[in-house]
Amino acid sequence: MKTTKYYIAAISAFVTWGLFSLVLKPIHEYPSLDILFFRVFSCAVLMLLIAFLFKRKQIKETIEIFRGLSKSEKRKSILLNIGGSAFLMGNWFTFIYVVNHVSVKAASLAYLVCPILTTLLAYFISKEKLLKTQWLSVGLSISGCVLLSYSDIMDMFFSIIIGLTYAAYLVSQRANKGFDKFIVLTFHITLAALCLLPFYPAYGGPVPTEFKFYFCIETIAILFTIVPLFLNLYALSGINSSTVGMLLNINPMIAFGLAAFVFKENITPLQITAYGIIFAAVLVFNSHHIFVIKQKMTSISKGS
Repeated sequence: MKTTKYYIAAISAFVTWGLFSLVLKPIHEYPSLDILFFRVFSCAVLMLLIAFLFKRKQIKETIEIFRGLSKSEKRKSILLNIGGSAFLMGNWFTFIYVVNHVSVKAASLAYLVCPILTTLLAYFISKEKLLKTQWLSVGLSISGCVLLSYSDIMDMFFSIIIGLTYAAYLVSQRANKGFDKFIVLTFHITLAALCLLPFYPAYGGPVPTEFKFYFCIETIAILFTIVPLFLNLYALSGINSSTVGMLLNINPMIAFGLAAFVFKENITPLQITAYGIIFAAVLVFNSHHIFVIKQKMTSISKGS
């Protein structure tokens, strides 16, 4: 039960991201780079304001903790945080491009591939242990993704790129411990903004004038970036990156539902079968935690 709050944080983040296309599709006519620029710049400004107005104590504590690290630990921390920022930038751009110029289905497939990649990276790099049922879950996920990629290999190509960038982010940030999560996230996004800023004059389009664009961008910045990313980092402080990665399947399943029922994209019986297999994989992967919660609830009810 100690890990339940971390599960709730991860699930809340991925449910939110599953709804992302609802606010991204209305501005699909804008270039993907412009959406990325304004999203990152807005997030950076908002988070810096919050940090300097309400998080001064945490900033000082973070600086002191960093100063107290050994040289090797400082080098590791710097690499983890710079790498985290780079992985986020790559993930955001490819996701926006695929949603607006390929399909919502292809983007949702990326976050079905991502849990597999996250689990494998966590196993080989972070040495996280997996139960037999969890390996079975990985096998089920792979079979579901193979079914989905059967009809369109290019969708799988784009999906692997998106999925790999976020899988790398999850695994790297699982190892990034000891610092305030909001300050860490502020650093990641601010660094991303500083890296993108020199490219804006050359690659940015005309400054948007529609209220709709800025409303969607601010909604994306707050509800679909800052809040879920913070919840995601919080979840990683209490449960393994492989577990968080597998819960990520919630995101594409919601996105798939939106693609079918809201955006009226063509959905085949094969795709429905594949998503059903992947949903079963999520339940199998987390079955040990579900079983523990059920036992706790049963014992509580008997005690009362």
